[in-house]
Amino acid sequence: MADPSGLDDKRMKLRYAGSCRLCGTTLPARTDAVYERVTKTVRCVECAPVGVEPAPVVTSHAGSSARREYERRRAKDEDRLRHTWGRLGGLAVALSDERQSTTAWAAGAVGEERLGAHVDGLASPSLAVLHDRRIARSRANIDHLVITPSGIWVIDAKHYKDRPRPRLVIEGGILRPRVDKLIVGRRNRTTLVDGMLKQIDVVRGVVGELPVTGALCFVNADWPLIGGSFTTRGVHVLSPKKLSKLLTQPTEPRLDVAKVHAILAARLPAA
Repeated sequence: MADPSGLDDKRMKLRYAGSCRLCGTTLPARTDAVYERVTKTVRCVECAPVGVEPAPVVTSHAGSSARREYERRRAKDEDRLRHTWGRLGGLAVALSDERQSTTAWAAGAVGEERLGAHVDGLASPSLAVLHDRRIARSRANIDHLVITPSGIWVIDAKHYKDRPRPRLVIEGGILRPRVDKLIVGRRNRTTLVDGMLKQIDVVRGVVGELPVTGALCFVNADWPLIGGSFTTRGVHVLSPKKLSKLLTQPTEPRLDVAKVHAILAARLPAA
């Protein structure tokens, strides 16, 4: 929250071109604008009084469907143990570890919740957020949608307890066709990219020609101090910190954030 006294904001002439954080209007160099020290962004002098922080635009709850699926599977596992062990069912439940296929849903829910809270912190009238959206005629869902003045981001949260590092392996490219492989730890997880491309197609089916970008965001990965992120087949593979930089970087406005947010919320309901 900005300081109500306005000391966190400064009216100035811009040294470089930018765009208003609130309305997305392009602000050429030497334009009078307000620099916000807290958010390290600029806004039009007409947009809002100095020191007034607008209400963020956040819709739905991250990780809801994954959390429900985890609870459903855990309850089913416990019922199975109680049925098998009869009077000792309660003890069997207490002493048994959860099945890996069940805990994977819990880890996924945690990842979505953490990343959801992260992008919620970026929300404003010029950056709208949707979480956990259902895809028609599919068991899959979209973890996060972020609408910015320059385009729409489709974001899939990934969270693994052993914190494996994602890396890109390229095969071929000269005498053979180039093949990109997403390796996470020691496992080939290229199917994650395939899944993201399908999600992007779903969103493009809703918004038409508007720009849509996909990202696989690894919440708890062993990222190096410098670098580590990469792009494969047009999909970004990155950390939450790097994602924030891409979502908030000044770009030329191309769309009406509120209008696109309303369309996506209606066409892709909460899961």
